[in-house]
Amino acid sequence: MTVEHTLSIIKPDAVAKNVIGKIYSRFETNGLKIVASRMAWLSEQEAGGFYVVHKERPFFKDLVQFMISGPVMIQVLEGENSIAKNRELMGATDPKKAEAGTIRADFAESIDANAVHGSDGPDTAKVEIAYFFPELSVFRGR
Repeated sequence: MTVEHTLSIIKPDAVAKNVIGKIYSRFETNGLKIVASRMAWLSEQEAGGFYVVHKERPFFKDLVQFMISGPVMIQVLEGENSIAKNRELMGATDPKKAEAGTIRADFAESIDANAVHGSDGPDTAKVEIAYFFPELSVFRGR
């Protein structure tokens, strides 16, 4: 097994529901360690830059507007196969299709307001972590 790092964002809808602690508990009870975190209210420029990969998609503008609608909690998770584990914990993007007991099944309202974001692979995780934590020194010596 490989110890990995992945980026996770608790989106404005879940922050507004005051379920940060419940989501953090899911990470921790499933072997994921929170090694960096911060709360932020993203600007349009920050959200647009983060989701630039979707810039040509029809949902881009709505996604950016949603992500700037309230504060988000951004964290780096560490653990064995943390990328796959986090994606499993999140559940399907559409909460109606998410398995019972996943974060999205329990806390998301719709495919748009879907509670959480997680990196989809090692390369994406590196880029996303660097986007929000450019000064991160938690990986030294690892």
